[in-house]
Amino acid sequence: MQVFADSSGTCVWLGERECSIQRRHQKLIEEAPAPALGDDVRRAMGEAAVRIPDVAGYVGAGTVEFPYESGDTPGPGKDGRFWFLEMNTRLQVEHPVTEMVTGLDLVAEQIRVAAGAPLSFTQDGIRRRGPAIECRINAEDPAGGRFVPSPGTVRALVPPEGPGVRWDGGYEAGDAVPPFYDNLIGKLVVWAADRPAAIARMAAALAEMRLEGLPTTIPAHRAILAHPDFVAARHSTAWVEQRLSLPDAVAGDGAAVPDGTGAGRSQEVRVGRRWYSIPLPAWRAALRRAASTARPSERNRDRASWPARCRGRWCGCWSPSARWSRRGQGVCAVEAMKMETVLPSGITGTVSEVRAGPGQAVRAGEALVVIEPAGT
Repeated sequence: MQVFADSSGTCVWLGERECSIQRRHQKLIEEAPAPALGDDVRRAMGEAAVRIPDVAGYVGAGTVEFPYESGDTPGPGKDGRFWFLEMNTRLQVEHPVTEMVTGLDLVAEQIRVAAGAPLSFTQDGIRRRGPAIECRINAEDPAGGRFVPSPGTVRALVPPEGPGVRWDGGYEAGDAVPPFYDNLIGKLVVWAADRPAAIARMAAALAEMRLEGLPTTIPAHRAILAHPDFVAARHSTAWVEQRLSLPDAVAGDGAAVPDGTGAGRSQEVRVGRRWYSIPLPAWRAALRRAASTARPSERNRDRASWPARCRGRWCGCWSPSARWSRRGQGVCAVEAMKMETVLPSGITGTVSEVRAGPGQAVRAGEALVVIEPAGT
């Protein structure tokens, strides 16, 4: 929920942004307004949001985050209930969707308020019209749902243009995307009169986008927009891991085929009296399936190779004391662009050579571990 407060004590809320389409708890797509939120919940959420800067005496732009649970449970609104998570004392990456919906320049307003000027609008003066959608274009390879960080050089970048289309970019052709920082290349934002038109406009803009030189999340965005769950606003923060299926290789036209099954991508966990669905990374699902089908002697042999830890966290990686590796088992972890990615073995066999060590910089396509196939 976007809020603003000035030095005279005026606090207003501008509207909410739906940010549930995520991978690794990082946002991929944002939209305003939230398509499944009722007006009574929206109003209650806005009124709760402005209480925070009001009580704290905060001045400036703020983003208040609320987890929301839909259903028939009692709460501040017939459509569900929400809880306060945190307030970020700034504008966020997805603020352009609020600008597109309200017609306000939030960056200019933030500077005005910081200079001591009063807000240029009141709560009653805010008018929201139509929906807006933002796709974060990141330097990641989404093949197989892994979203592997992919630093490199942008060979060509020509963003789409036209009515209701906006591009906020940080790179141009010839620029290098380094592995040390956030991998966001730019933000593609569209506005339309209604949500189906906004989805269609974003799909057309993504098809028109020319970005060459490194893998990006564009194929994932296209698959998400085409998925019936997204169209019907049946998604959550775990939806990408549980329901979206992306091919191991992207087609020549950059398209990815959606699959609504999500089989083997999550596990049910009971906490107290409630059940929760926990996303299961693809490599972990493969490891679990392999372990469940292995013969008892193989399971005992594999167990010796599992007690490795990555930074104190269980990950099932290969350890130096055991040379056996099963297909789908994690063999090493690579950190890049604020994310850790566990790389699984493509075959069952014996680790014969490790070519990388802790803290070593590696390039895309470089061999890190050599595995000899079983039986050789």
